[in-house]
Amino acid sequence: NKTVVTEFMLLGFGNGPKLDCLLFLMFLSIYSATITGNIFIIVLMVANRHLHTPMYFFLGNLACLEVCYSSNILPRMLLSYLVGDRRISANGCFTQYYFFGCLAAAECYLLAVMSYDRYLAVCKPLHYPSRMNGKLCLQLGAASWLSGFLSNSILTFLISNLDFCGPNEIEHDTRVAGLVTSVVAGVCSLPPFLLTFSSYLYIISTVMRIPSATGRKKAFSTCSSHLIVVILFYWSILTVYVLPHRNTQISLNKGFAVFYTILTPLVNPLIYSLRNKEVKEALQK
Repeated sequence: NKTVVTEFMLLGFGNGPKLDCLLFLMFLSIYSATITGNIFIIVLMVANRHLHTPMYFFLGNLACLEVCYSSNILPRMLLSYLVGDRRISANGCFTQYYFFGCLAAAECYLLAVMSYDRYLAVCKPLHYPSRMNGKLCLQLGAASWLSGFLSNSILTFLISNLDFCGPNEIEHDTRVAGLVTSVVAGVCSLPPFLLTFSSYLYIISTVMRIPSATGRKKAFSTCSSHLIVVILFYWSILTVYVLPHRNTQISLNKGFAVFYTILTPLVNPLIYSLRNKEVKEALQK
């Protein structure tokens, strides 16, 4: 005598025509800027021969990932605010969740690969050209995408086979999958985070041993943009999915979720283009 839930209600950030209109315009602007900025970076990497290096190959992959990442979430959100319909089918919800988890995990692995690339460039400069060759770049890039898509398959399968009944309103996360989500998120994010953290410990140690202040500045400038992106991404995603959940944190976690799902893909092209000398020179040409 149970009622099976076939669709969910996404509560979002509140109700009301005025608030929905404001949120629609804000998220539409963010989405447009995100897509434009990341596609521009991809075109720039492909068109400029001086940027055909491992560092920019991985940056192009990151930009492509951010386009897919944002397009998985924001169009459905914009439609909800535009027509006022917060309903989403169960299959549609599982599909969106699957691709979101896959792309988030792939970004964790890709950021770790980018930190390893910077480690080799700064700490092993003489071995860098032979180690980070075209074949290895393709393998690391493909492994990042493939690992991301495989890692979330188990969790999505488990959730999709649960029986859903009773209230069908989703605030942000549910206790049913909370523990499993934290475990999978920890497995997908902590090892890449530790690899990234270790790489930057070696990088900072190597840079600090450079006797010239100009040399230290030049060496660290190649890593600072990536380090900022890593801090912004992991700071928000670890807070939401790995730390213990409390009911009082729901609103706060919503804010963090918006940060790493919507704002991080927006600021990535800005950080890399505004802080990277080679990208600015390529842009001028």
